[in-house]
Amino acid sequence: MRARSWANLWVPVVFLAVLVAVWEAAVRLTGVRPQVLPAPSRVAESGWEHRAAIVDHAAATLGVTAVGFGVSLVCAWVIAIAIDFSPFMRRGLIPLLVASQTIPVIAIAPLMIIWFGFGLLPKILVVALVTFFPIAIGLVEGFARTDREASALLRSMGAGRLREFLLVRLPSALPLFFTSLRIGITYAVIGAIFAEYVGAKEGLGIYMSVQKNAFRTDLVLAAVAVTALVSITLYLSTYVIERLVIPWHLKERRAANER
Repeated sequence: MRARSWANLWVPVVFLAVLVAVWEAAVRLTGVRPQVLPAPSRVAESGWEHRAAIVDHAAATLGVTAVGFGVSLVCAWVIAIAIDFSPFMRRGLIPLLVASQTIPVIAIAPLMIIWFGFGLLPKILVVALVTFFPIAIGLVEGFARTDREASALLRSMGAGRLREFLLVRLPSALPLFFTSLRIGITYAVIGAIFAEYVGAKEGLGIYMSVQKNAFRTDLVLAAVAVTALVSITLYLSTYVIERLVIPWHLKERRAANER
């Protein structure tokens, strides 16, 4: 199992290394201008030279992502629990949740700036709007997958709806919750950067916008690389949290893979 995990890790690393090597060779052989497509070596050199500014902007983006995603988690849990406890809320909220995802973020973000200014609040709201839907739906579907026999057994022993929820429905929903969490956390970084593009004083989004206007494609790509690194790190962190919160699910998944 450990050998398989290492193989899964090294395969994308090798593919990335080959891609970077081909990119470097193509730029050097064709002589394309750095303003159009800089070589990876130039991107790395420029990124390291301006690392202090990039790190500061990355920290600002990470702060917006953390706060916005925290708000998203709270809203998703509240909405999902309300839907699970009330059939009336299910009929009323599910269509609204789906409808909320038909509105493009590119139309919402400027309105948030108009309504709430250029501070932290509009960026937090954009991140929350982008990420809460997959988490809420994941929880709703997770609650719906509860073993009916286990619920019936608890009810026969006199357990109420709340105790059934805590002992059966909540643990059953956690595996699907972590799956949706991984989807949401990647959307969170993208949402934060897009909100910064629309209006911000700091962050990777505004940094890339400024460097694009200055024709510093190398610094734009350096910021893109940092964004990808942040997203991957956050994505992988969900596995660590999952291992700590629901260790039994990992054992079940390993047992299923070995069959």
